[in-house]
Amino acid sequence: MAASLQMLPPKNLWFAPSRRPFPRPSFAHFAFPAACMRPKILVADRIGDAGLALLRESNEVDCRFDLGPGELCRSIRDFDAMIISSDTKLGKELFECSRGKLRVVGIAGVGIDNVDLTAANEHRCLVVNAPAASTLAVAEHGIALLTAMARNVAHATISVKSGRRDRMNFRGMQMAGKTLAVIGFGEVGFEVARRAKGLGMQVIAYDPYASSYRAQSIGIELVGPDKAIMSADVISLHMHLTPTTRKMLRDETFGKMKKGVHILNVAHRDLIDADALVRALDAGIVSQAALDMELEDLPPSYEKLIQHDRVIVTPNIGDCTMEAQDELAIEIAEGVNKALNGHLPHTVVNEPMVPPEVLAELKPFLDLANSLGKLAVQLIAGSGGLRSVKVAYASARESDQLDTKLLRVGIIKGLLEPISSVVVNWANADSIAKQRKLRIIEELISLHGAPEYPLEFMQLQIANVESRFASALSKAGEIEIEGQVKNGVPYLSKLGPFEVDFALEGRILICRSFDQPGLIGRVGSILGEANVNIALMKAGRKLLTLKLDEDPTEETLKKIGEIPAVQEYIFLKM
Repeated sequence: MAASLQMLPPKNLWFAPSRRPFPRPSFAHFAFPAACMRPKILVADRIGDAGLALLRESNEVDCRFDLGPGELCRSIRDFDAMIISSDTKLGKELFECSRGKLRVVGIAGVGIDNVDLTAANEHRCLVVNAPAASTLAVAEHGIALLTAMARNVAHATISVKSGRRDRMNFRGMQMAGKTLAVIGFGEVGFEVARRAKGLGMQVIAYDPYASSYRAQSIGIELVGPDKAIMSADVISLHMHLTPTTRKMLRDETFGKMKKGVHILNVAHRDLIDADALVRALDAGIVSQAALDMELEDLPPSYEKLIQHDRVIVTPNIGDCTMEAQDELAIEIAEGVNKALNGHLPHTVVNEPMVPPEVLAELKPFLDLANSLGKLAVQLIAGSGGLRSVKVAYASARESDQLDTKLLRVGIIKGLLEPISSVVVNWANADSIAKQRKLRIIEELISLHGAPEYPLEFMQLQIANVESRFASALSKAGEIEIEGQVKNGVPYLSKLGPFEVDFALEGRILICRSFDQPGLIGRVGSILGEANVNIALMKAGRKLLTLKLDEDPTEETLKKIGEIPAVQEYIFLKM
């Protein structure tokens, strides 16, 4: 196909085949005309009085606490909206019980794991949360745990109450002069860092998308992940839980740390491998740990961690201050009210309510956009931060038939979520990118042909960054990747100057190599000895690409890198 390049026009229209344009989606189906009865809201968990008062101004509010799953299902069909805390779980059954009546679910908290978002999408129900209200409370609790851990406050208190008075058993750690590594420099991480500076600590932070200006404004040094882990006396976690960050602190990570390091986690409990932390505590690698975590449905392995004599645990009380609860109640009430009145809150966490036929057509390309973003962020090295990404969409459709809004959101989501504490969604993605000073430059490559599909391929280019895999650099020195959809699955079609053909899913190992006999056998043998199964392999003259069923250890990857024919390698998790 012949192609021409043009900048995308400022206006955005929804993807639509030229033969049957779809209208721009409206949220009017959430609005309740004045002549109708006031919307009914079920408040199933306790929230602050200020939020309840705000809800009652324009809605009928019914507070029913401690309902079992069956009672909740029987009740929900009478309500237009419901508000829950992060403790109440809403699954597919509840949305089915609502029979389409339920239009809005408000989660009075940051987490969204307790709501089946897929079921909410299927039943065209908006889900909103309250991410901003608890920032200061969680940060303050982090500092409280830090000081309690450093000075053995909990254990000393227990000792005194049991009649013992030997104060020399509780020699603590002076915080002034110690290095705190903040992993995840979002809102909570920033506030923890600012307070730790006030205690005289040397603070460093890892977050590839953190604003260097913002960090410098409070005297924080942005560093790479290895330096953050290896040089810290205290490590504080503030990442959002994703497949990439799940168990980010594990045996291999603990092995890199200073002996006697302190671990602080007021984010998600599953950022840490519980068994690995116990082993690190027993080995003396970790001196103490302080954890604020959800204690419901704990796997059996957590019991040993909780009972460890050098671990402080609080039951997910980071946001439990009177002020935070009032602010949280107001924030969730405002979000629910906006949604019920046909407006789109910026705290929406599920997919857009676009016409089903439009979303069905776009879904594979949204997955492609998200996957390319995830891949790109794993290629970036260093701590300088990402400032701009150029995205090119290749399509045979006219620009007024091609809306890139959702695709742009998919890219931002893929870029930011793996390393951020922020839940990125289609309503807030642009504003989060702006806050992070991340510029998305969009171009349209116009192809000549029948506009049967929205896109032929999508290309990402990132300039002025270091790459963990030099082979991903174009001749101009930019990270360049390209992808397309094949049989509904996102595929990588270009990596730097190399043509490839590999599905963007699962665990991927890519090796840049010389074309030598025996290379494939040596790589396969190393992986086999490590009990890592190869699900798929594609070999070219210069690139060897493998899909793996298990994560290889760093030692296994190092052995592969030491093969003379291997010039460089990178392991990716999609």
